[in-house]
Amino acid sequence: MRRFAVTVAWLAVGAWALMPSAGLAQAPATGPVVVIETAKGTITIATFPSEAPKTVENFIKLVKANFYNRQHFHRVEKGFVVQVGDPDSKDLARKDSWGRRGSGQPIGVAEISRKLTHKKGAVGMANAGDPSKADSQFYITLAAKKTLDGKYAMFGQVISGMDVVEKLEVGDLIRRMYVK
Repeated sequence: MRRFAVTVAWLAVGAWALMPSAGLAQAPATGPVVVIETAKGTITIATFPSEAPKTVENFIKLVKANFYNRQHFHRVEKGFVVQVGDPDSKDLARKDSWGRRGSGQPIGVAEISRKLTHKKGAVGMANAGDPSKADSQFYITLAAKKTLDGKYAMFGQVISGMDVVEKLEVGDLIRRMYVK
């Protein structure tokens, strides 16, 4: 099993290195790989604990606790981001309030790396103005967005399924998320 995990990590680094707009001379060390299953397909994310250790730790803890399962994407801005992570989005009757809450346990630090840039498929922690209060809501960029650099903790990168991300709409369901 360990050999498989190491192979997956190296594949993730290889995918990062082959991306033309990587924004880095060297790929960051990858950590746990997270899989998001939706009705539109599967998305795979490599995490970067070397750049955002507490953010990745919090994200993995929430994934393992099934926090994101059955949530709906509450924000989709074409050409910008898709966003999920509000537990209220599990309730279709509360759609008007989606995007306002998190897990209730802020990460407590702003792990903003100057080494990482928001290219297409970047995964970052959303916040309401204070990066240290980021909680459970995360986004995936649909295009390179330098305006986000230095403002948000980027902690991962989509390594497969970007075509799925591009098809997502508000209300699309996360069937299941798990650590590979």
